[in-house]
Amino acid sequence: MKVRTALLLLMLIALTVLTVVNWSAFTTPARLSLLVTTVEAPLGVLMLILTAAVVVAFLAFLVYLQTSTMRETRRLAKELNTQRELADRAEASRFTELRGFVAQELTALRAFSADADAKLVSRVDAAEQALRTDIEHAGNTLAAYIGELEHRLDSSGTDRAEGDRH
Repeated sequence: MKVRTALLLLMLIALTVLTVVNWSAFTTPARLSLLVTTVEAPLGVLMLILTAAVVVAFLAFLVYLQTSTMRETRRLAKELNTQRELADRAEASRFTELRGFVAQELTALRAFSADADAKLVSRVDAAEQALRTDIEHAGNTLAAYIGELEHRLDSSGTDRAEGDRH
């Protein structure tokens, strides 16, 4: 129990005990001036009635305040839920856009990779063809040198054989 509630309950109990103990004084009639006229009534009972009216008014105000607070809380909860749903949809939309962007970039990257692969294969083929041509030229050159050497050897062998005959 909160301190304020306990204090209010204690004051209400004290007022009840005071009223019960002094009931005869509360019911004793007294002359009361109402500014326009004068009335004879028990002042204690009148004060108890006024105190009860203030308590009832306070309770009515408390109920009104609680009700309006609960209404405001419900309204804010609905608004918060609406905003949350809106944010979720926006987030889903961003993910969809991101997925589309990533797919587009991957497609572009694949196209670039395929183009680069084709260029690389083309360059390797050209290099291979150039290497084959160079090897063929080197083979032809080597064959020509070997042929020339054979020719020289044949010529020098023929010249020696002729020189030996002479």
